[in-house]
Amino acid sequence: MTQKEFSAISASIPLQPGIYKYYDAENTLLYVGKAKSLRKRVSSYFSKTYNNKTKELVKRIHKIEFTIVNDEQDAFLLENSLIKNFQPPFNINLKDDKTYPYIVVKNEPFPRVFFTRKRINDGSEYFGPYTSVDNAKELLAFIKQNVLLRTCKLNLTQKNIAAKKFKVCLEYHLGNCKGPCEGLQTTEDYAEGIDRLRSILKGNLQPVIQYYKNSMQQHAQALEFEKAEQIKNRLNYLHQYKVRSTIVNDKIGNVDVFSILEENDTAYVNYLSLNNGTIVQTKTTTLKKQLDETPEDVLIFAIAQIRNVFNSTNKEIIVPFTIAYPEKDITITVPKAGDKKKLLDLSEKNVNYFKDELRRKKILYAENKTSDEVTDILRQIQTGLHLNEIPTHIECFDNSNFQGSFPVSAMVCFKNGLPSKKDYRKFNVKTVKGINDFATMKEVVYRHYKRLLEEERELPQLIIIDGGKGQLSSAMESIKELGLKGKTTVVGLAKNEEEIFFPEDSESIKLPWDNEGLKLIRRIRDEVHRFVITFHRNQRSKGVFKNELEGIEGIGKATITLLMKKYKSVKKIKALSEAELIEAVGKQKAAILSNFFQGSESLKTS
Repeated sequence: MTQKEFSAISASIPLQPGIYKYYDAENTLLYVGKAKSLRKRVSSYFSKTYNNKTKELVKRIHKIEFTIVNDEQDAFLLENSLIKNFQPPFNINLKDDKTYPYIVVKNEPFPRVFFTRKRINDGSEYFGPYTSVDNAKELLAFIKQNVLLRTCKLNLTQKNIAAKKFKVCLEYHLGNCKGPCEGLQTTEDYAEGIDRLRSILKGNLQPVIQYYKNSMQQHAQALEFEKAEQIKNRLNYLHQYKVRSTIVNDKIGNVDVFSILEENDTAYVNYLSLNNGTIVQTKTTTLKKQLDETPEDVLIFAIAQIRNVFNSTNKEIIVPFTIAYPEKDITITVPKAGDKKKLLDLSEKNVNYFKDELRRKKILYAENKTSDEVTDILRQIQTGLHLNEIPTHIECFDNSNFQGSFPVSAMVCFKNGLPSKKDYRKFNVKTVKGINDFATMKEVVYRHYKRLLEEERELPQLIIIDGGKGQLSSAMESIKELGLKGKTTVVGLAKNEEEIFFPEDSESIKLPWDNEGLKLIRRIRDEVHRFVITFHRNQRSKGVFKNELEGIEGIGKATITLLMKKYKSVKKIKALSEAELIEAVGKQKAAILSNFFQGSESLKTS
C-alpha cells in the first residue's frame, strides 16, 4: 500500500483505542498491533522512515482491519490473544513452543497427585506449568516425603471400600500411604493432606510446618516418641527445603520479576515468579524482533505472553526500567536498592548466563557454521590425530550401568560435524554376565561393525571409545577379529581428562584446550553420554532389567522391592548380616536369602 492509497482511507480510520490488522493481497495476516488512537498509530506507518523490515511490511499491506475496544488494556489483551493464535510473521516471535508439565490433583475420591502434560477439563486442579520435568518430579518426591497420599489407580468410592474390594499394598507397609482403600483413612484426613499439598505447591510452607509442630507435640505428650521422631525428621526436611528455596524473605509477597537483554534482532527475557519469598518458577526465553520494536515494546510483549503461559496472577511486576504496562491492578516496580533490587540482579544474572551459554553452544556445535568452517574443524582433527583422511564420518561408543548392575551400551554417529541421529544405535548387552566394561565394549563393537560389513555400509574414518586403555584394547580385539584393522582409526578418550589414546601407544595425545577439533570431540563425547544415560533410564523405567534376587524361589516381588528401596543394590543386600536380614524381611525369608548368597559365593570360589 502506497502513501497515496493510504491517504484515501485514513479519514475512515477511527480515533478510538483498539487493535489493527494488516493483510497482504492473498489475505494472509501480516501484523497485529494495538493503539490508544488507531488513526494516529496506523498513519505513522505511512508517514515515517523505517528500516528495511518495516518498509517491506508497508509495501505488502493490501487491507487493514480494525477492532475498536473500550480502553488500552482491552486492546493490549486482544492484541496478545491474536498474536498467540495466529503468530503473524511481522510480530515479535516468542521462540518457545514446548508443552510444559503440570502437577494435577485429580477430581476423584481420595485424589491422586501426579504430573502430566495434558490439561483435561474434568474438574481436576492443575498447578504449574513447570519448566522442567525433573523439577516437577523433584517437587512430587518432596511432597511424598511430607504428605501421605495414595499412588494407586483404584476406584476408591465409598461403595467399593465398604464392599472390601481392595487390600493395602506395599506402600502402606512402607509407611507411604494410610490405606484409604481398606477404609483405614477418612476422606477428611485425606483432604487435610491435599490442603497441605496445595500449600507446598504454592510455596507457602508455614501452615505445613505448624501442622507438623502440633502433631509432634501431641505424639510426644502421648509418649509416642517413635512417631514424634518421624515427624521431627519431616520438619527438618521442610526447614531445609525452605532454606534452599527462599531467595529473599516472606515479607516480599507474591511478585513476578523480568529482565531483558538485547543483541541485534534477538532479545532474551528472564522470568522469576515468587510466592511468599520462594521462587516457584524460572524461565529464560528468546524472542525474535521483526520490526523496530523498542526494549519497552519487547518486554511488555514478553511479560504478557509469559504470564499467560504460567497462569500468573501476581499483582506486582519488578522490571529494570519503567514500562507502560496496560493491564489493570498491576503495580510496576523499578527497584533501586533492597531485596527487590537483589531479585532483579538475580534475574539479570540468569539472562546474561543464558545468552553466554547459547553463544558458547553455537561456537561449540557445528550447526551454526558454514561448510568451509566445518571442514576446517574436521581438518584440525585430522591433523591433530594424524589421520589419513578428513573424518567426515565419526562414531563414538559408551557404556552405562546403575550402581554396578544392568549394563547397556550406545553409539552416536556424526557426519560432516553434525549428529546423524538416524544412525544412532542402542545395545542391550547379551553375552556379558555381571559388570565388565571391557567385555561389554568388545561385544557391542563387534556386533555393530559385523552388521555394517554384512549390509555393505560405509565405515567411519574415526571410531572413538569413551573410556581408557582397557576399553580401547577390548574394542580393538573386535576390530581385529572382523579384519578391520588399518581400514579405520580407533582411539580411546580418557574420561574427564580428554586425553586421546591410540592402540598400543604408551603416550597419549592432548590437543590444545581451545582447539576447535577437540571441542567437536567433546561435543560427540557429551552426546554419547547423554544418549546412553537416557537409554539406560528408559530401560529401567520400563522394568526391562531384572536383578538376581528375582530368581530366588520363595522371595517375591514385594520383598525385593522392600530390600532394593532400603539398600539400593544387590551388593549391599549381600553384605548384610543374618540379624540385619531377619530385621528387614523376617526369619524365614532371611534364611532363604542367606542360603542363596552362600551358594553363590561357593560357586565363585570353586
